[in-house]
Amino acid sequence: MSDAENMFQPAQTVQKGLMARLRSWFFTGLLVTAPVLLTIYITWLFVDVIDGQVEALMPSWVRDYISVNAPVVGKLPGVGLLIGVVMITVIGAVAAGFLGRWLIGLGERILNRMPVVRSIYGASKQILETVLSTQSDAFREVVLVEYPRKGLWVLGFVTGATKGEVKDSLDQQTVNVFIPTTPNPTSGFLLFCPNSDLVYLKMSVEDAVKLVVSGGIVTPPQPAAGKAKQTGAKRAKSTAKTKTKPKSGAAKKAKAVKS
Repeated sequence: MSDAENMFQPAQTVQKGLMARLRSWFFTGLLVTAPVLLTIYITWLFVDVIDGQVEALMPSWVRDYISVNAPVVGKLPGVGLLIGVVMITVIGAVAAGFLGRWLIGLGERILNRMPVVRSIYGASKQILETVLSTQSDAFREVVLVEYPRKGLWVLGFVTGATKGEVKDSLDQQTVNVFIPTTPNPTSGFLLFCPNSDLVYLKMSVEDAVKLVVSGGIVTPPQPAAGKAKQTGAKRAKSTAKTKTKPKSGAAKKAKAVKS
């Protein structure tokens, strides 16, 4: 190697090190700023759409009053969203009363007489009642299901116990498990699984959705040590034990009365 090549070699090494450091800084900055900017953009887009929809629903005299007496308020982003929330709350308060229930019943009877509309309304109402109901187990438990073959596992969400004709047609008790797809968890398929074939996880539904959407890139934190995961078989046994305890107590009381 000539003296000239030896002279330029340290400069090339420094240049490569600088480029690697700049590249590392760029990707670090991208990882920091991209989620923030994306969140701001989606939030702004959502607020802008809601503002436009609510403004279109307002009577003309309300829009004129805001533009004349409070022009600054009318231009603030999020005012339409705030008005929409207030309107929904007022509708909920009215619906809780006798007159509101009567109007809702009348509206449902009218919708149920329309061939196509009644199917859309019925499905939408059932889904919303299932998701928003506080007494439902919909999307509250995350499970592992061995699918589509032995040795392969997928994440699923327990949406409730199997009922109706499906339950009567099966020889054992099963639960409804929704298997989401990646990266769009709103689509997927439904499985009717025996409880003993499920592995219940301690991660939250939110963490599970992040794991599905990211394709496994975003991994939820490890649960606290000493809390082992519970299989469906163990859960079924514990449920059976709790169900048999009141019976034994009742039997003891019956014996005491007889004596």
